[in-house]
Amino acid sequence: MRFKNLDLNLLVALDALIRLRNVSRAADEMFITQSAMSNALGRLREYFDDPLLIQVGRTMELSPLAGSLEQPLRDIIVRIDSAVVSTPSFNPADSRRVIGMVVSDYTLHTLMPIFLAIAAAEAPGLHFDFKPQQNFPHLLLEKGEADLLIAPSVFCSTQHPADLLFEDEICCVTDSSSRFVTEARMTREQFETCGHVVMRPPNGGESFAERACRDVGLTIRVDVSTFAFSTLPVLVRGSDRLALVQRSLAREMIKTGGLTIVDPPLDLPRLQQSVQWHSYRSRDPALIWVREKLNIAAYALATEGGPRTADNALAG
Repeated sequence: MRFKNLDLNLLVALDALIRLRNVSRAADEMFITQSAMSNALGRLREYFDDPLLIQVGRTMELSPLAGSLEQPLRDIIVRIDSAVVSTPSFNPADSRRVIGMVVSDYTLHTLMPIFLAIAAAEAPGLHFDFKPQQNFPHLLLEKGEADLLIAPSVFCSTQHPADLLFEDEICCVTDSSSRFVTEARMTREQFETCGHVVMRPPNGGESFAERACRDVGLTIRVDVSTFAFSTLPVLVRGSDRLALVQRSLAREMIKTGGLTIVDPPLDLPRLQQSVQWHSYRSRDPALIWVREKLNIAAYALATEGGPRTADNALAG
């Protein structure tokens, strides 16, 4: 099919070339030969009268025109993909669809085990592809590289719909033999002079806990920073260091033994954990089904003594 003398099939190739900036990888993604992709690039260059991708050393850079096409072209591809993938009906018992979800390892350790058990009972053929959190995680939704994002509400985009799943308190985890175990709530001086282990996203930025402390005027002296919540127990064990974590995750951590939960000197803002999806996917029956099961899992997590669900959080 052509539009203004442009073969629209070339737009898919152009999208892959712009995203990957590599002819071989773009060819592999589209399941065509490298020579076929090179031919497509040549035709695109001729149509636009622009190099589009420019060889700079061992890498390829986008021309100014290609850079200006990147976002609108991706938006078109995502829109078409959502229309094709989102079938009018969804039968969970028979579906073999892959659902991409951006999650933190906090979510993997707390909500996901419950969710997967619920989903497997009704949709044994669904495949879930968990992707790590990053800065501006909603960009993966906009690029069509993920279907759902589960993240703190403050890190979600205002450009796409989202639902609150649950709220979770922030507390401290420390070694059971540390100097804080006799305190129900530590003093501000203890909190601010003690060394902390903090989780920071792999691609930079601050964690929700650091942001919460900043919002109430508490200072954190960072001794150790790490990229995963799952490493916090081993990094505080055998020391007087503290780790600020969500209470539901802290409960899982202390099950390993040798750790204690202590409250910070001030009540910190609660973590509000939301699920977000691209606005083009609001009517996707499979994603509606998954979001319903996520809410059921959040409620089950709350009834096990974990965080508050969206319903009872809104009720106060």
